[in-house]
Amino acid sequence: MKKKTFKLLLVSLLAISMFLVGCNSKSNSNEKDGKETSKGKDTLIYARGVDSTSLDPITTTEGDTFKVTENIFDTLLDYGDQDTTVHPKLAKSWEVSADALTYTFKLQEGVKFHDGTDFNADAVVYNFDRWMNGDADKFPYYTMFGGYKADEGHVIKEVKAVDANTVQFVLKRPQAPFLKNLAMSPFGIASPAALKKYGDDFRSHPVGTGPFKFVEWKQNDRITLEKNADYWQKGLPKLNKVIFRVIPENTARLNALVNGEVDMMDGLNNSDSKTVTDNPNLQLIERPSMNVGYLGFTLTRKPFDNKLVRQALNHAIDKKSIIKAFYDGQAIPAKNPMPPSVEGYNDAVEEYPYDLEKAKALLKEAGYPDGFEMDLWAMPVARLYMPEAQKVAEVIQESFSKIGVKAKIQSVDWATYLDKAAKGEFDSYMLGWTGDNGDPDNFLYTLLDKDSIGANNYSFYSNDQLHDILIKAQQETDQAKRNDLYKQAQEIIHEDAPWIPLVHSRPLSAASKDVINYLPHPTGSEALDKVEFKK
Repeated sequence: MKKKTFKLLLVSLLAISMFLVGCNSKSNSNEKDGKETSKGKDTLIYARGVDSTSLDPITTTEGDTFKVTENIFDTLLDYGDQDTTVHPKLAKSWEVSADALTYTFKLQEGVKFHDGTDFNADAVVYNFDRWMNGDADKFPYYTMFGGYKADEGHVIKEVKAVDANTVQFVLKRPQAPFLKNLAMSPFGIASPAALKKYGDDFRSHPVGTGPFKFVEWKQNDRITLEKNADYWQKGLPKLNKVIFRVIPENTARLNALVNGEVDMMDGLNNSDSKTVTDNPNLQLIERPSMNVGYLGFTLTRKPFDNKLVRQALNHAIDKKSIIKAFYDGQAIPAKNPMPPSVEGYNDAVEEYPYDLEKAKALLKEAGYPDGFEMDLWAMPVARLYMPEAQKVAEVIQESFSKIGVKAKIQSVDWATYLDKAAKGEFDSYMLGWTGDNGDPDNFLYTLLDKDSIGANNYSFYSNDQLHDILIKAQQETDQAKRNDLYKQAQEIIHEDAPWIPLVHSRPLSAASKDVINYLPHPTGSEALDKVEFKK
């Protein structure tokens, strides 16, 4: 071959190569976090303020875990798209005995866990045996069933596999919210093989039967899920991938949404709602309200063991001013530990009026005429019920100072905050709760019964009269009679004042305009199996 011809050939090959590289570069430039805009979006990027604390849902009470795990795990039963009515899921049908003690579930057939193993009755039994033989430190939400296997109050006598596709629960006593409890996110059914393989590290290697499979967890950055191509519900999920990104500041998350870096965000400041509604590329999302934000006291610590002190502090906070300043009217003052949207709410309870002189008089009666010093622990994250916790803490601090109570605001990272609060290490703590199942039991028993100390009862509040009423309400099948019992319970709690209920909020979030089929749920969970992008 002549030298000149060889050079020409090299030049031609180089040009073709450059052209191909250019084409490839152009294709890559259209990709962002795994979605190709040229072919239509198939990856949803969801921005939130804090990372999950675990990806094994039964090991935590933290809502940002459930946002993710609900899409990895299926529960036996499910809620309606935007309410807490009970529907089939992994259990396709069920029968209840006349005495309400035996529940027999027929299971979906041919369902596989993400690791390829079979979902069946034995898997259900394995999961419940695991949970009931644990304790509040390992599996805090299992207290929904009255404690653990060794506890007197444990409601489940036996869980047994009748055959491969039939599982039966035998109860010691009726539990009215039993079916609703089974539909709660913490009770997602995990692969027994994966639980055995990973042990405690299952928190970082979740394996369920849900619409998405776990891919990767970069701590405090992102969690990536991909489509379960073999999902048993045909046609779902619609998306190919979901990425949960952590962007701590509410305003920074909103900026990321405005700039097209993410597709959805939670924790929108109420004051920023106009920014969303004025932007033609965005949509404002209002979640049905079923929550309470509160300031809790740890009753095992002085002076919070004194009811008069707790009542005094209840009189010292102007809730309406807090709502006006930080909720833009998207909240109502709370007087009970459960919201008005939940059946059995007692509207006859009279709230503690904002009355500084009354507060001072109660402190004097309690033996603290000059006040006292305390720690006020403020959440380090934005939540649906408390979008600006640090600022609210500053208002509470100022309010307490007017009655001689010097509150030192403290905070720590979210996982540590929850751990220390659960162990009773805080004088007072800001927290909240979004109902899991729409039943009053999920507020009053879960948060304030003595059975829940060490789990969700961070105040270590114990009242035997309250306990008897709540257990009776669990066993009562007549809803009107249950409501009467829960109204009595709220009167007791109001008098004892283990908390200062602050607000019931109407949580706001936002998304790009092309996100469709997203239905915000009152429980705060995020089922993304039906979500897709407008074509």
